[in-house]
Amino acid sequence: MVTTFDTGCYLLNGNTIVPDDAQAQQVLASKGVNATKETAKENTIAYGILKAHNTSGNMDKLCVKFDKLTSHDITYVGIIQTARASGLEKFPIPYVLTNCHNSLCAVGGTINEDDHVFGLTAAQKYGGIYVPPHQAVIHQYAREMLASAGSMILGSDSHTRYGALGTMAIGEGGPELVKQLLGQTYDVDMPGVVAIYLEGTPKKGVGPQDVALAIIGKVFASGYVKNKVMEFVGPGVKNLSADFRIGVDVMTTETTCLSSIWQTDETVKEFYDIHGRIGEYKELKPGDVAYYDGLVKVDLDSLNPMIAMPFHPSNVYEIDEVNRNAADILADVEKRAKVSFGDSVEFSLQNKIKNGKFMVDQGIIAGCAGGGFENICAAADILKGHFIGNDRFTLSVYPASTPIFMEVVKNGAAAAILESGAILKTAFCGPCFGAGDTPSNNAFSIRHSTRNFPNREGSKVQNGQVASVALMDARSIAATAANKGVLTPATAFDGEFNKYTYHFDSEIYKNRVFDSHGVADPSVELQLGPNIKDWPKMSALPENLVLKVVSEIHDPVTTTDELIPSGETSSYRSNPLGLAEFTLSRKDPAYVGLAKEVRAAQDALVDGKDPIEAVNELGDVMAVIGKDFADVNNSNVGFGSTIFAVKPGDGSAREQAASCQKVLGGWANIANEYATKRYRSNLINWGMLPFIIDEGELPFKNKDYIFFPGIRNAVINKSETIKAYAVADGKMKEFTLKLGNLTDDERQIILDGCLINFNRVK
Repeated sequence: MVTTFDTGCYLLNGNTIVPDDAQAQQVLASKGVNATKETAKENTIAYGILKAHNTSGNMDKLCVKFDKLTSHDITYVGIIQTARASGLEKFPIPYVLTNCHNSLCAVGGTINEDDHVFGLTAAQKYGGIYVPPHQAVIHQYAREMLASAGSMILGSDSHTRYGALGTMAIGEGGPELVKQLLGQTYDVDMPGVVAIYLEGTPKKGVGPQDVALAIIGKVFASGYVKNKVMEFVGPGVKNLSADFRIGVDVMTTETTCLSSIWQTDETVKEFYDIHGRIGEYKELKPGDVAYYDGLVKVDLDSLNPMIAMPFHPSNVYEIDEVNRNAADILADVEKRAKVSFGDSVEFSLQNKIKNGKFMVDQGIIAGCAGGGFENICAAADILKGHFIGNDRFTLSVYPASTPIFMEVVKNGAAAAILESGAILKTAFCGPCFGAGDTPSNNAFSIRHSTRNFPNREGSKVQNGQVASVALMDARSIAATAANKGVLTPATAFDGEFNKYTYHFDSEIYKNRVFDSHGVADPSVELQLGPNIKDWPKMSALPENLVLKVVSEIHDPVTTTDELIPSGETSSYRSNPLGLAEFTLSRKDPAYVGLAKEVRAAQDALVDGKDPIEAVNELGDVMAVIGKDFADVNNSNVGFGSTIFAVKPGDGSAREQAASCQKVLGGWANIANEYATKRYRSNLINWGMLPFIIDEGELPFKNKDYIFFPGIRNAVINKSETIKAYAVADGKMKEFTLKLGNLTDDERQIILDGCLINFNRVK
């Protein structure tokens, strides 16, 4: 059972919970505790780490400098290109470039390997670390080689989470890493800290994904931990192995929290020792009296194998419940899917019920969540002596790093998996973002990976394709595989789980990974393949804006995968304009054409030509605006596009979700709220206005124009409300928006047009 407290809580000696209610002070006094809420807040693990990395001198307004950076090959080219445009000469802190989003076959010809060669030469030139394809997924390498208790790591991937090892890690869009490379700071208000209080011990067959999904299912919809730090404490922590903790921790991203941190102990110390880095360990625990802004209580004893049904990690059920009520639950999935897909595809899952049993088509154990040593060994124990069959069901297993792969080969787990009919593959994030093991149309896949958003597995709804992914733990995936595709919880496994000892072979990385040890070599020339393009020039924010609404999305949540699809489109990641052609392609295929049409007006303006000649419909729009704002003219106006979405930005940290809109002429997003801080930050860093509009009927519709008079001054003057006018049918309708909290630097970035311009001006 997972429960949340309605109030903040004191935690005494790491074990005793005292809710911050009317009786709190009396209870504290009875225990001899004399502490204020303010001082107790300073006793969380998170507060101590953030204080050590804050450069502002003000713990309410943090300016954080990180110890290390990490990126993969979807993001590092854009990051380095942006930093180069701003004068980068050397990586100031360790920066790891991994290549785990790499095997996209021949899509785009040489462009994938061109990016890898760029990464290698960048690591050589600027003094970084380069991890070649297939060696490790980004987060496993960081756990093995980067994590350090008490440190902070910033990664350009949303699942940058190493809290189980005592490292506070945050996943953000590429521009935030650019700032660190240029000696700037990560600016954020002091986040709330929520205790995740663990007690008990997981039952046999329950794995880390089960615990993670139970937590996500409880807190996601309410936003209980949104943009906060999840701090794992309590007596149950000691009952979990390091691998188990890591498996829970990496999934905290799906709660929309900012970061995570765990208390550390001898189990974590042993992890560092195994990896030859025991000097990076130190004990972390909350002070004797710590105060948390909320508390999530997790009774590990009571949790059962879980499944997150399509199409979100929070759509959580117990596997046994799905088997009991499959028809009703599948009908609910179909109903939810209708919101996203509409009538664009024919979608039904009822045919997965055969002879009263739920039949699965595919199983995947992969990546930073599923590819850990203990997950694979547990799966091997379940599969041993069983066979997945020769019908539709398939199973693929991707160890998260070559050292893990080596160890499961040595201890026999690999043999058990292969004998079952499953396939072992190299370290690769493909199944997680739609570039590997894409199921067949209408197939149902169960995966121990991080996400199950619509089409993230690789299907293309615009081509009439749809497949479904459910998230499960490796143990229950193996139990299902052993049962030849019949959905089965791992608690049904009546055998024994063996105790495996992990031996980390450090020579694998020493022999293959390029490590500059922080020494830059300016004589190295960056190798830029023909697809690697510089960012196009971007204009500063004008005095007034005229924007066309080019997409209107009313789904409850819009993911970054819908804003810019993953999968093979990511091959074009190093070509800003090339990648932008795929923006919203699976959600609103008309978007790109509409955005480019109105961008022509701004292009004409920049070239000194008449924007109305470029976009004829603007003639009528400007005539209406001119009736009340006669001083608006080509010298003080800008043109472009905006989209509306209810709650955009859940999921990936990929900055392309914003940059692709920007290069297509986007100046703003309008939303009821933003799903994550990182998406809002991406908008800001690309010079886009992150507008908030109250819930309710919109004052505009798709293809209407919106006029923002005096928008530049509104940003400069920190106006709380922004006046806007919907222009349609020869009339203007006034309404108001908000921009929310912005730091001074964020305002200046928007004014300058983007982070690149901001740094050039500086």
